[in-house]
Amino acid sequence: MNIEVSFDQSINQEEVVSLYRANKWSSADKPTQLIAGLINSHSLVTARENGKLIGLANAISDGHLVVYYPHMLVHPDYQGKGVGRQMMDALQTVYNGFHQQMLTADGEAIAFYQALGFERAGNTEPMWIYAGDEH
Repeated sequence: MNIEVSFDQSINQEEVVSLYRANKWSSADKPTQLIAGLINSHSLVTARENGKLIGLANAISDGHLVVYYPHMLVHPDYQGKGVGRQMMDALQTVYNGFHQQMLTADGEAIAFYQALGFERAGNTEPMWIYAGDEH
Protein backbone atom coordinates (compact mmCIF):
# COMPACT_ATOMS: atom_id res chain seq x y z
CA MET A 1 0.00 0.00 0.00
CA ASN A 2 1.50 3.33 -1.09
CA ILE A 3 -0.32 5.97 0.99
CA GLU A 4 0.68 9.63 0.75
CA VAL A 5 -0.42 11.84 3.65
CA SER A 6 0.05 15.57 3.17
CA PHE A 7 -1.24 19.02 4.01
CA ASP A 8 -3.28 19.59 0.88
CA GLN A 9 -6.11 21.92 -0.06
CA SER A 10 -6.42 20.68 -3.64
CA ILE A 11 -9.56 18.70 -3.01
CA ASN A 12 -12.54 18.54 -5.31
CA GLN A 13 -16.17 18.27 -4.40
CA GLU A 14 -16.80 14.93 -6.11
CA GLU A 15 -14.02 13.05 -4.30
CA VAL A 16 -14.85 14.61 -0.93
CA VAL A 17 -18.58 13.87 -1.21
CA SER A 18 -17.77 10.29 -2.23
CA LEU A 19 -15.58 9.83 0.88
CA TYR A 20 -18.24 11.31 3.17
CA ARG A 21 -20.98 9.15 1.64
CA ALA A 22 -18.84 6.02 2.02
CA ASN A 23 -18.68 6.86 5.75
CA LYS A 24 -22.41 7.73 5.90
CA TRP A 25 -21.72 11.30 7.05
CA SER A 26 -24.63 13.62 6.38
CA SER A 27 -22.24 16.50 5.61
CA ALA A 28 -22.20 15.04 2.09
CA ASP A 29 -25.71 16.46 1.69
CA LYS A 30 -24.29 20.00 1.97
CA PRO A 31 -21.40 19.83 -0.51
CA THR A 32 -20.92 23.57 -1.05
CA GLN A 33 -20.70 24.30 2.68
CA LEU A 34 -18.59 21.18 3.27
CA ILE A 35 -15.93 22.13 0.73
CA ALA A 36 -15.86 25.75 1.92
CA GLY A 37 -15.49 24.62 5.53
CA LEU A 38 -12.68 22.22 4.72
CA ILE A 39 -10.74 24.66 2.56
CA ASN A 40 -11.06 27.39 5.18
CA SER A 41 -9.84 25.15 8.01
CA HIS A 42 -6.66 26.08 9.86
CA SER A 43 -5.17 22.80 8.55
CA LEU A 44 -6.37 20.18 6.11
CA VAL A 45 -4.65 16.82 5.70
CA THR A 46 -5.43 14.30 2.98
CA ALA A 47 -4.46 10.67 2.50
CA ARG A 48 -4.24 9.38 -1.04
CA GLU A 49 -3.40 6.07 -2.65
CA ASN A 50 -2.24 6.48 -6.25
CA GLY A 51 -3.95 9.89 -6.31
CA LYS A 52 -7.30 8.60 -4.99
CA LEU A 53 -8.62 10.35 -1.86
CA ILE A 54 -8.94 7.71 0.87
CA GLY A 55 -8.80 9.91 3.98
CA LEU A 56 -9.21 13.46 5.16
CA ALA A 57 -8.80 15.32 8.44
CA ASN A 58 -9.09 18.98 9.35
CA ALA A 59 -8.37 21.27 12.28
CA ILE A 60 -9.90 24.52 13.44
CA SER A 61 -7.55 26.49 15.67
CA ASP A 62 -6.56 29.83 17.11
CA GLY A 63 -3.04 28.86 16.06
CA HIS A 64 -1.58 29.09 19.56
CA LEU A 65 -3.50 27.42 22.40
CA VAL A 66 -6.56 25.54 21.20
CA VAL A 67 -7.28 23.17 18.33
CA TYR A 68 -10.47 21.32 17.51
CA TYR A 69 -10.50 18.36 15.12
CA PRO A 70 -14.02 18.31 13.61
CA HIS A 71 -13.54 15.77 10.80
CA MET A 72 -11.38 12.72 10.33
CA LEU A 73 -12.59 10.19 7.81
CA VAL A 74 -10.93 7.16 6.27
CA HIS A 75 -12.66 5.24 3.50
CA PRO A 76 -14.07 2.01 5.01
CA ASP A 77 -11.85 -0.10 2.70
CA TYR A 78 -8.76 1.44 4.34
CA GLN A 79 -9.82 1.60 7.98
CA GLY A 80 -7.64 -0.28 10.45
CA LYS A 81 -4.54 0.13 8.27
CA GLY A 82 -2.93 3.10 10.01
CA VAL A 83 -4.24 5.83 7.69
CA GLY A 84 -6.03 7.73 10.47
CA ARG A 85 -2.95 7.51 12.69
CA GLN A 86 -0.78 8.89 9.87
CA MET A 87 -3.15 11.83 9.41
CA MET A 88 -3.18 12.58 13.14
CA ASP A 89 0.62 12.31 13.22
CA ALA A 90 0.74 14.94 10.47
CA LEU A 91 -1.62 17.21 12.42
CA GLN A 92 0.55 16.76 15.52
CA THR A 93 3.47 18.32 13.65
CA VAL A 94 1.47 21.55 13.94
CA TYR A 95 -0.55 21.15 17.16
CA ASN A 96 1.59 19.03 19.50
CA GLY A 97 2.00 20.91 22.76
CA PHE A 98 -1.13 23.03 22.38
CA HIS A 99 -2.90 23.73 25.67
CA GLN A 100 -6.11 22.04 24.47
CA GLN A 101 -6.67 19.54 21.68
CA MET A 102 -10.35 18.68 21.38
CA LEU A 103 -12.61 16.44 19.35
CA THR A 104 -15.91 14.65 19.59
CA ALA A 105 -15.90 10.90 19.00
CA ASP A 106 -18.66 8.35 18.87
CA GLY A 107 -19.03 4.65 18.17
CA GLU A 108 -15.91 2.80 17.11
CA ALA A 109 -13.98 6.06 16.84
CA ILE A 110 -13.81 6.35 20.64
CA ALA A 111 -11.30 3.49 20.99
CA PHE A 112 -9.25 4.84 18.06
CA TYR A 113 -8.86 8.27 19.66
CA GLN A 114 -8.19 6.78 23.10
CA ALA A 115 -5.32 4.81 21.52
CA LEU A 116 -3.95 8.17 20.32
CA GLY A 117 -4.03 9.57 23.86
CA PHE A 118 -7.35 11.41 23.86
CA GLU A 119 -9.57 11.05 26.92
CA ARG A 120 -12.66 12.56 28.44
CA ALA A 121 -11.74 15.91 30.00
CA GLY A 122 -12.67 15.87 33.68
CA ASN A 123 -16.40 16.16 34.20
CA THR A 124 -17.08 17.77 30.83
CA GLU A 125 -20.30 17.09 29.00
CA PRO A 126 -20.46 17.39 25.20
CA MET A 127 -22.99 20.05 24.23
CA TRP A 128 -24.17 21.30 20.85
CA ILE A 129 -26.95 22.71 18.80
CA TYR A 130 -27.39 19.59 16.79
CA ALA A 131 -29.75 18.23 14.16
CA GLY A 132 -30.13 14.59 15.21
CA ASP A 133 -27.70 12.09 13.76
CA GLU A 134 -25.68 14.41 11.54
CA HIS A 135 -21.91 14.14 11.20
